[in-house]
Amino acid sequence: MTKRVAVITGGASGIGRETCLTFARKGDRVVVADFNEAAGNETVEMIRSTNGEAIFVKTDVSNYEDVTLLIEKAVEEYGRIDIMFNNAGIGASTPVPDMDLDTYHKVININQHGVTYGIIAAANKMKELDIKGVIINTTSVYGVLASPGAFAYHATKGAVNMMTKSAALELAPYGIRVVGIAPGVVDTPIIQSYRDHGIIDSMKAKVMGNKLTQPEQLANAVYLLSLEEAGAINGSVVMADEGYASFK
Repeated sequence: MTKRVAVITGGASGIGRETCLTFARKGDRVVVADFNEAAGNETVEMIRSTNGEAIFVKTDVSNYEDVTLLIEKAVEEYGRIDIMFNNAGIGASTPVPDMDLDTYHKVININQHGVTYGIIAAANKMKELDIKGVIINTTSVYGVLASPGAFAYHATKGAVNMMTKSAALELAPYGIRVVGIAPGVVDTPIIQSYRDHGIIDSMKAKVMGNKLTQPEQLANAVYLLSLEEAGAINGSVVMADEGYASFK
């Protein structure tokens, strides 16, 4: 069987790194994309140390040319692209009063435009190669729930939810699925501010089991969504939040 090729942004740490490792462990070839070159190459070495196949492509997802080059390099190296996981993202404090607009635009450019560029570039290449692939976008429970001080983050994740639905509708005729995955509170560097403010325990109390979701749990969920057996899941945002959005 032809090995699948998965392109994963934000692959240098957190959910992205764990997803790279999971896909490689399952036998897929992985293209690790991240702006952090040293950490991205470290992910590749982790994969190769267990006889997996991977390459690293330094990528600024807020730059469309970078994202198109990422897809081209994936196809140049492996001949195809089957999975695009638009995962790269950042968090930042952007309260509505006295908002720092530079910070706002940085969050929008990475979290929203980065996903847009990934959808477009991957879809165009899958269509060109006649590959019935799947595009998976990382969104968040904060795409449907509000919290103080995170205006830009909420805006981006709400946008990703609707982009997922819209892209799925438009790409269905080509056999390309588009799915969103919405984590809750995941134990990654992005929640460091919660630790700094001493509110981790209160965050844990909002999820079933009173625990943080681990990155490998999200990686497993992404892998499941990528499989042909999950073909009926299309245009949906799958909540992978330990019940965060289901109870108070």
